[in-house]
Amino acid sequence: MARVLLVDDDPVIREVLGVYLRQEGYEVVEALDGLEALAKIPQASLVVLDLMLPRLSGWEVARELRRDYPELPVLMLTAKGEEEERIRGLDLGADDYVVKPFSPREVVARVRALLRRSGLKAELAFGELVIRPREREAYLAGEPLALSKLEFDLLLTLAQHPGLVWSRERLLERVWGTDFPGVDRVVDVHIAGLRKKLGEDGDNPRYIETVRGVGYRFGEE
Repeated sequence: MARVLLVDDDPVIREVLGVYLRQEGYEVVEALDGLEALAKIPQASLVVLDLMLPRLSGWEVARELRRDYPELPVLMLTAKGEEEERIRGLDLGADDYVVKPFSPREVVARVRALLRRSGLKAELAFGELVIRPREREAYLAGEPLALSKLEFDLLLTLAQHPGLVWSRERLLERVWGTDFPGVDRVVDVHIAGLRKKLGEDGDNPRYIETVRGVGYRFGEE
């Protein structure tokens, strides 16, 4: 399930767009201002971002977001329809742009299109391991893997970025949606369970590698 971070200080807009997005099957996480948005970005598959925000503007959020999450799709919302504002938003890394007032159905359609273009592939294949993100299914040597929701999210997060090293803290933010201060052990426990289901050799893993002192990365077989 794609997770949409909806950032807007207007409760009516959040409520209406939230209803439409959930009806489409998306999980929705809300943020009321720019600082809250930055804290919740690691949870998101896509960000719907208003530009006029308290505490930290949408422009500043977009700048920070693009620096740390360059591949995360961003749909900007604004009451300003001038060409210069649209160009500035695109220059900051917005993938699409909607001017208020807008149709919620149009926003949902643009979200759907952005997610489709963002690389949520129908299938990820690594030797005997096949992952189907849309169906939330994984197979090893043709046999389905009985993965929990967290195990699947953990596997997909790692597999979507082969070679990228993930710290335990970042995995907690991305998969669990929080930093769980002082409880990094939860990541190790779930990694161990996932490796067991993947039939991993602890000394010579095919897929999930330990980066000593840092965290984990997914290495192609």
